[in-house]
Amino acid sequence: MSMSARSAHFRLHYVTSARRSRSKMAAAAGASAAQSSTRDEAFETFYTEVKQIEKRDSVLTSKQQIERLLRPGSTYFNLNPFEVLQIDPEATDEEMKKRFRQLSILVHPDKNQDDVERAQQAFEAVDKAYKLLLDPEQKKRAVDVIHAGREYIEHNMNQKRKQLKKDGKSTVIEEDDPEVFRQAVYKQTMKLFAELEIKRKEREAKDMHERKRQREEEIETQEKAKREKEWQKNFEDSRDGRVDSWRNFQAKGKTKEKKNRTFLKPPKVKMEQRD
Repeated sequence: MSMSARSAHFRLHYVTSARRSRSKMAAAAGASAAQSSTRDEAFETFYTEVKQIEKRDSVLTSKQQIERLLRPGSTYFNLNPFEVLQIDPEATDEEMKKRFRQLSILVHPDKNQDDVERAQQAFEAVDKAYKLLLDPEQKKRAVDVIHAGREYIEHNMNQKRKQLKKDGKSTVIEEDDPEVFRQAVYKQTMKLFAELEIKRKEREAKDMHERKRQREEEIETQEKAKREKEWQKNFEDSRDGRVDSWRNFQAKGKTKEKKNRTFLKPPKVKMEQRD
């Protein structure tokens, strides 16, 4: 093969390889874009369904709302203030205020005379959630937990797809179903709220134990100082008593000594008289 022929062959091979590489890159980019588009569509569908569920649940009767707020596991379900008020994390302050009024009226004990005690509990849950969201810092924490729950599920979904692709299998997973994705995010979010609450209670119990220990030490220190003060006072009093006793003893000793030194006078001799 001549030099010119070899050069032409090389150029043809290079152009063909380049075309193949571009085709592969375009296909990969297309697949990535399609996958990203699928995820975006799944999330939009999920978000739409959540809104529909919130809208459906928002018209529950007083009795249904009380049941919802006091259902088994409500201790943890109600940790999410947005879940309690059935509003979106992006809701405005005015929307939150409006929703709070609606719910508080529905579950107010005065409106539920046949179930006053449970109505009071439901009302307190609504009131607590609303007050929490009025605090910017507390609201931000709640929003962060919700975002963390969604990001956790999305990360797991990406890991599953990578593993399936590595194994040469279809990258379609069950979470691609909007309903499954919604449930997964909901469960993970509730789990995060519960874990944070458990940690908060543990810290609170630890702080309470520490405060109790410090208080007991203070009381012990005060009692010890009191005992020492009483001992010192008793010692001073007893010392004064001992000194007085010793002085009295010495005084009696001297008196006795003086008595012992007194000489007996001989009887007077009467002179004999003579006639």
